[in-house]
Amino acid sequence: MGMDVVNLAWNYMRRRKFSTALKLLESKAEIYEDSFEYYFCLGTACLYVGDVGSAVTNYALARKIKITDTRLLIGQAAIYLRRGDTDRALQYYMEVKDNEPNNQIANDALEFIRARGDYDTICRWVDTGRIEQFYPPLGVNPDRVASVVIPVAALILFTLFIVGLPLKNKKPEAFRKDLSELALTKDEASRPQETDLSTQNVKYILSSRQIKESYEKAQTYFQENRDNAAQIEVNRLLNSNAAVSIKQKALVLMSYFETPTFDTLSDSPSFVQVDEDPVLYLNCWVVWGGKISDASMYDDGTYRCRLLVDYDTGEKLTGIANVRFEGNPDIETDKPVKILAKIQQEEDKVYLKGKIVYQSVKNGLK
Repeated sequence: MGMDVVNLAWNYMRRRKFSTALKLLESKAEIYEDSFEYYFCLGTACLYVGDVGSAVTNYALARKIKITDTRLLIGQAAIYLRRGDTDRALQYYMEVKDNEPNNQIANDALEFIRARGDYDTICRWVDTGRIEQFYPPLGVNPDRVASVVIPVAALILFTLFIVGLPLKNKKPEAFRKDLSELALTKDEASRPQETDLSTQNVKYILSSRQIKESYEKAQTYFQENRDNAAQIEVNRLLNSNAAVSIKQKALVLMSYFETPTFDTLSDSPSFVQVDEDPVLYLNCWVVWGGKISDASMYDDGTYRCRLLVDYDTGEKLTGIANVRFEGNPDIETDKPVKILAKIQQEEDKVYLKGKIVYQSVKNGLK
């Protein structure tokens, strides 16, 4: 059985025959209208040949069909990275890590931005092609695989396995990631405020002391495994008059935050707190309980509903929160529920991005 056009195009791309893949895909545009895989494949081929404008167009068409695909997010992040727009790239990479915390491309890209992400270096990496290591992966080029490579690779893997055996008994580190490289420079510590605020939307006007204290708190909370508390300080800085370089370091710190569970979540803000100042709590995780109403499945595969917060018994209603799940969470809408979710924003509207639900087998919640 022959390959379909998209899979055949991927096969050509793995062999780095991008022009052939592009011609093949473009010849079948009418057939694959409204196909996510087609638009993503075509956008990736355009990205690899340097046609960034066409890559942006096709990725945008793919995003209309499937918003949270990790491969697509990596491609879009790479576009911003090669343009030198590291702030936007960081946002996309953090969304990747939200879906796949151990995604290697996102981790490597974040480390690159932190350590070497100045505009001149990015330009050199684009010019030499090194930036492609942050593109959606194509896999091994089969044309380069020769019979001599296989035994050599096997020997290397065997050696790594033998050398790595003692590491299995190594105790885990007592602390989280070393943040010494995110320390403020002398210039940042002496001038932490941004002087030109004409292009920024500032919500919190902070003194120099307050900016430094907020940044120090964020790092301390992170080391104490209090990511929500650290996130609040990061949000305060990102929406303040803090220097751009400090905001960028805060974004890098944010990329290290982990996805909690019901048992590990701390500093969960209340509905009232979030309602009073939603910007301060964006990307924080919450566990809110109540009843579900207006639940529906949408064509894009998402499940959307409204959570009647604290309305477990039907006697108290603290507020109403809009909730989205990427798939069907199988909630029994006639029973109380607890939801672990992340506070998100879209077009100035705040909603909860649901992660896990819990419903007791009994009438009430545990």
